[in-house]
Amino acid sequence: MADKERIILGIDPGTTVMGYGVIRVVGCKAEFMGLGIINLRSIKNHYLSLKKIFEEVTKLIEFYLPDELAVESPFFEKNIQSMLKLGRAQGVAITAAITRDIPITEYAPLKIKMAITGQGRASKEQVADMLCRILKISADNFPKELDATDGLAAAYCHYLQTSSSALSDNKKYKNWKEFATKNQTRVKL
Repeated sequence: MADKERIILGIDPGTTVMGYGVIRVVGCKAEFMGLGIINLRSIKNHYLSLKKIFEEVTKLIEFYLPDELAVESPFFEKNIQSMLKLGRAQGVAITAAITRDIPITEYAPLKIKMAITGQGRASKEQVADMLCRILKISADNFPKELDATDGLAAAYCHYLQTSSSALSDNKKYKNWKEFATKNQTRVKL
């Protein structure tokens, strides 16, 4: 019997740049499919940006045919207007998935960073570097906007949270060094 395949689309919501990443999971192995950004900088009207987000996320869904959507939840900002706009952008991306009956899971930014790097306060550059290593992607293939790798990180975090092989590893480690030492076959430097 062949391993079940599933495709996960990850979204990093934004009002000027929205990042996305896609992975394919076969059995317990994840592989990179694609990543990029939806550039909204030239659109000055917030409502037209929301329309563009809906259209572009719908195109991504039609192209990659994801089985699941992982989306980064907005983090608290002091500027309430920015937070509201970010929440709307996230909501529109979610709506595009809901219209296609795609299950959606939200992850806090700290949870995503912790899943990818082992530390919740990791920089975007650290997350991107770790994804290159984990998914064996040349850094030359990454866009300069790290919003794209944040979208990919959301997808990979979802894979880790839902994968039976990842869930079966119930061992607890004190820190990244202990994990790396005890799992040398899983860590490539």
